[in-house]
Amino acid sequence: MTATDTTDGGSRRPGEKTILFVEDELIISMVGSAMIADLGYTVLQASSGAEALRLLDERPVDLLITDLSMPGMDGAELARIARDRQPGLPVLVATGYSELPSGLDANLSFLRKPYEKSRLQAAIQKALDAPG
Repeated sequence: MTATDTTDGGSRRPGEKTILFVEDELIISMVGSAMIADLGYTVLQASSGAEALRLLDERPVDLLITDLSMPGMDGAELARIARDRQPGLPVLVATGYSELPSGLDANLSFLRKPYEKSRLQAAIQKALDAPG
């Protein structure tokens, strides 16, 4: 699925969009996925960058939300590879760091952890509305 318009000219509703949520911490993954589903989106979960890439190979998504700090492949590397596979994919990177590491892609959107549902909703909407 890609972010396309409906026949009436409006943006697709949340239930028509799929978000790939990548988080290696089980509790955060469960809570974050539940919040995304409560907002009306279809959620695919992955606990690693490699698992996320396998899911992306199976189906396109409308938004990738990934933790920045993960073992193996970090969120920045995952975002780069995911965008190579699905150009224009909006990416939202969640991080608990107070300062972002240098050298990160300027085209990434960031969400500070911990976040509540209203901030997650606003960040998702902003990422989906941003030009590709």
